[in-house]
Amino acid sequence: MNLPDTGLVAIVKRDCETCVMTEPVLAALAAAGSLTVYVQDDPTFPESVPHDHDATLDVSHKLNIEVVPTLLLRENGQEVGRTFGWHKVQWRELTGLATLGEDLPDLRPGCGAKNIEPGIIEDLLVRHGETGLKSRRVEFGTQEDEIEALFDRGWSDGLPVVPPTEARVLRMLGGTARDPQEVIGKIPSDLADCTVEKVAINAVMAGCKPEYLPVVLAAVEAVLEEPFSMHGVLATTMFVGPMVIVNGPIRRSIGMNAKGNALGQGFRANNTIGRALQLVIRNVGGGRPQEVDRATLGNPGKVGFCVAEDEEGSCWESLATERGIPKGKNAVTVFAGYGLQGIVDQKSRDPESLAQSFAECLKAVQHPKLYQGADALVVVCPEHERTFREAGWSKARLYDELHARTQRLADEIMPGAGGVAEGTTAFAAGTMARKFRDGGLMIVRAGGGAGMFSGIIGGWSASGEKGSSPVTKEIKL
Repeated sequence: MNLPDTGLVAIVKRDCETCVMTEPVLAALAAAGSLTVYVQDDPTFPESVPHDHDATLDVSHKLNIEVVPTLLLRENGQEVGRTFGWHKVQWRELTGLATLGEDLPDLRPGCGAKNIEPGIIEDLLVRHGETGLKSRRVEFGTQEDEIEALFDRGWSDGLPVVPPTEARVLRMLGGTARDPQEVIGKIPSDLADCTVEKVAINAVMAGCKPEYLPVVLAAVEAVLEEPFSMHGVLATTMFVGPMVIVNGPIRRSIGMNAKGNALGQGFRANNTIGRALQLVIRNVGGGRPQEVDRATLGNPGKVGFCVAEDEEGSCWESLATERGIPKGKNAVTVFAGYGLQGIVDQKSRDPESLAQSFAECLKAVQHPKLYQGADALVVVCPEHERTFREAGWSKARLYDELHARTQRLADEIMPGAGGVAEGTTAFAAGTMARKFRDGGLMIVRAGGGAGMFSGIIGGWSASGEKGSSPVTKEIKL
């Protein structure tokens, strides 16, 4: 970088109207004395002034240029003054020329410098060794395929992952104002410190965009809350894995799907947020299947399970609001969930009949004779919600009905009853047994506008010390 020890330096680009406007001023400065001009884009601009092309943008980066045009004054190798945009008074003070730019307006804002554009600034930081990243660098052999190398090192969930280069991680970290070295908790089972940077690395690998990172961070923080029991969710032989439910305006701003195929493929935010959470658990905490993860069968959602609630289409308060988050705030709720169990009811036209259908399906969560042994998330589709809405049923009313309608006589669920050895002994004979604990049911509204198909995501045992309880966390940007 051949900066003059003493003299004026201007940084400009053709793709800036203010820079183009100041070309006569630059010509006047060049004629009056020492001026060095660097252009960020078009090497032929400015035509009337000698200049250098800052093709690599290294000069602009070294000078910390944020706005063009920038005019700065150097003396004995040090910067002693700077102005940016066009400000007639300031340019005159800096140059000592009292009549400079007489024919130009007094003020004109500049444009964003090319060296700070997304995708460019990160490459410059990497090239100049200024990333600030603390994670270990891994060098691949010249003949290694990056995708295959990540598989070989055990950092994949079984699907290809995006190589987390320094530039990509820096871009990801641009999605949050949080300090990259902030420790957000210890990830089981290794209880390894997890920083914002580590989460960003795994978000890159999962295919997230930077704007998804605050959601991923909140989900990681939520599963680390003691009631969720992330180590237990990992170590159990049951089917569960973390499911993420997102509420608040951020759902729409990052393009989450809450409508047709809400629990399926095809929407990047939904699919990659849940995947990023699982990769953090795997790569930071060591939670790998057939090791700490002891699931007998698991479920496909353990690759990544994330859904947004259709708050705009719902007649009920959102799950996050119901769980104490102020309306309009962004939040995630994490839930130790199984795969999807469908509720198919295309004939019920009154809420009592539909609620009974829901209840009969809910009785089967885990096992029809296992009571007080599960949570469940009920995803109510728009056509089913319409039946409850038109009848004036609140969400509280639906909760009450489902709790009441899922009860069974304790005698019917005793071991051996009905010719089935499995059963529950927690309730006295002759009493009514309750399927779910208080707070053990959650209801969200999501799905496409056609089709009377709601769903149940069963949950892991919620009673006693061995279970997991849902956790709701506000999202920090």
